[in-house]
Amino acid sequence: MRVIAIFKRVIRQMLRDKRTLALMFVAPLFILSLMYFLFNTNSDSVAQIGVSNVDTSLVKAVKNKHVKLHHYAKTTTAKTAVREDNLAAFIQQKSGKLTVTYQNSQPSDSALVRQALQGGLTKLRVQALVAATKAQKQALTAQAKALKTVMAQQKQVMAAQGQRATSTTSTTTTSSTAKLKAPKTYTVTSHYLYGSADSTFFDTFLPILLGFFVFFFVFLISGISLLNERTTGTLTRLLATPIRRGEIISGYLLGYGLFALVQTLITVTFALTVFKIHMLGSVWLILLINFLLALVALSMGIFVSTFANSEFQMMQFIPILIVPQVFFSGLIPVDQMATWLQWIAHIFPLYYGGNALMNVATRGVTLSGVAGELGILLGFTVLFTILNIVGMKRYRRV
Repeated sequence: MRVIAIFKRVIRQMLRDKRTLALMFVAPLFILSLMYFLFNTNSDSVAQIGVSNVDTSLVKAVKNKHVKLHHYAKTTTAKTAVREDNLAAFIQQKSGKLTVTYQNSQPSDSALVRQALQGGLTKLRVQALVAATKAQKQALTAQAKALKTVMAQQKQVMAAQGQRATSTTSTTTTSSTAKLKAPKTYTVTSHYLYGSADSTFFDTFLPILLGFFVFFFVFLISGISLLNERTTGTLTRLLATPIRRGEIISGYLLGYGLFALVQTLITVTFALTVFKIHMLGSVWLILLINFLLALVALSMGIFVSTFANSEFQMMQFIPILIVPQVFFSGLIPVDQMATWLQWIAHIFPLYYGGNALMNVATRGVTLSGVAGELGILLGFTVLFTILNIVGMKRYRRV
């Protein structure tokens, strides 16, 4: 009977907690649905390839539905074209030597380029083999006809003059042999702007993962910390003093912001020294982007904590507010998603942070190139700070 009583008590508590029920039954369906649309719309990837002074036959052989070719002048620099036009690769030809420069910021795009190039070279070799086979067949057919003609002539000559025409026969037969043209061969040399041929998905997406973990842990720790101060009565006692709400929020932001800065420094330094991540851009700019992400997470965590009454309820916001941001952070190319999903991506801070981190790390973009993303992250921080100040009004009792 005691077990039954406890069982009934748990059922009653769960039925009263609508947020927990939604987390258990609705959140998984929401995330699964989101993943369904994301991965279904990302199936037809197209890699952008620049070509310069490449044989027309090779260009035709490389072309397929998974790559789009752009033609450039001979004087075009590969690195400049890849960075400015955001190309997956740039192919240049000098005699029979192909030089391929990969951006390598998206391993899937690099794989598409390799497959297209390898397929094109294989197609040319097959075409050359087919042409050689046809030429050999024509030569053998011509030789057989010539031999038949010679044999007939030989019979006539032998009947008329005996064995005199034997030397003439051998001369005529050898003159019909065809000369076959050797197929053109190419040597391929590869260069990588980011990483190397051995780069893995982890190496390529490490800048985005760096920003995500800074964002996630700062959001979680700041939200739970403020929640503890509210549930233990510390916040109520603070609000009972003449101190202003804006000063309280500013103090929290500065205090937690210091720890967020230290966490950012430790995380970025660890990634650079242990994983030896390859950065084309400034490390200080990477630190700045991560710090702004931490500020957004800090103000957002404090704001969300006002809607929770316990640490468990604070954790319930993660599947709704944090998990979707992973999908729109750049781990899956946003420009290849459905249009309505691209619009949704723009409402998440991690979309701008991930985009800025990838641009700096893989394309060497400077501060002016990511100023827009940094401004938006700063705007998110200001917005949530204002909401925190306004929302704290309901906790003041005097």
